[in-house]
Amino acid sequence: MGARIVGTGSAVPATRLTNDDLSERVATNHDWIVSRTGIHERRALKQGEDLIDLMHAASVQALQTAGISAKDLQAIVVATVSGEYYFPSAACLLQTRLGADNIPAFDVGAACAGFVYGMSVVHSYAKSGDYGKMLLVGADALSSMVSWKDRATCVLFGDGAGAIVLDTQPGDRGLLSTVIESSGALWELLYVRSGHRLTFDQEGEMPEGWGIKMKGPELFKVAVRALSDVANKALHRAGLAPQDVSLMVPHQANLRIIQAVADRMGLGMDKVHCNVQRFGNTSAASIPIALDEAVRAGKIHDNDIVVLNACGGGLTWGASVVRW
Repeated sequence: MGARIVGTGSAVPATRLTNDDLSERVATNHDWIVSRTGIHERRALKQGEDLIDLMHAASVQALQTAGISAKDLQAIVVATVSGEYYFPSAACLLQTRLGADNIPAFDVGAACAGFVYGMSVVHSYAKSGDYGKMLLVGADALSSMVSWKDRATCVLFGDGAGAIVLDTQPGDRGLLSTVIESSGALWELLYVRSGHRLTFDQEGEMPEGWGIKMKGPELFKVAVRALSDVANKALHRAGLAPQDVSLMVPHQANLRIIQAVADRMGLGMDKVHCNVQRFGNTSAASIPIALDEAVRAGKIHDNDIVVLNACGGGLTWGASVVRW
């Protein structure tokens, strides 16, 4: 038995923040941002908008694509570090919005690697046979966690949600393997303290020292090595090699990181799906948003081997291999 992806969906805020928009808020410019990150614009929630709305929209799309109702679900897993409440979980709030009561619903917190960590959870459920149809959502709003005075970080992050529906089915299609790893010793390379949050259009000053903190050069080196190594481990576990890969859908953090990972794995960029240019780093949402986009663009076909890999705060990283 395996977990086969039978539906995808995604949703992003309507508000676009271009690099020129950011240059009016912080000492930066379009060329500086593009040369270092590849990002041209990102989407951001405004005051009064709610990430749960995006999660719900993405989930409804995925359910419609799968041709099932929310009442058919047997489990809901949400990968996020952006919940509005310490409790209840974002998954429980989404469950209520969907009307899928009396099934397990919980969050997985692994920052940008959260979606792949969630894949590990649903993979285990599928192999055990405990649950059949499951909803996995990746959603984050890291634009509300940045300091708009820190040009090294505020240009990177956007908001959004992506969702997939998985069905536990017999056969050799579906989720073949997942490898997840972490190193708490590296936590200071990327972190944000819990507490105060403001959307980009809210008045007020962030407390001193607030916002995402990142040691960019060090994180770049770790991310490239971790993303390529864990993808190769997941492929090996599935009995495959990089040359078997039809498409890689990586975490959309930085175009230079994506290119370096592809190079280390011997993959041409024609086998990599990128949308970081338009959405920036949406954390746990980046892979499912990109995956939904790739599916709808006709870039993924039956029996294709698809690799999903991500690295995030923790530090956490992981990869999944899927036979479509």
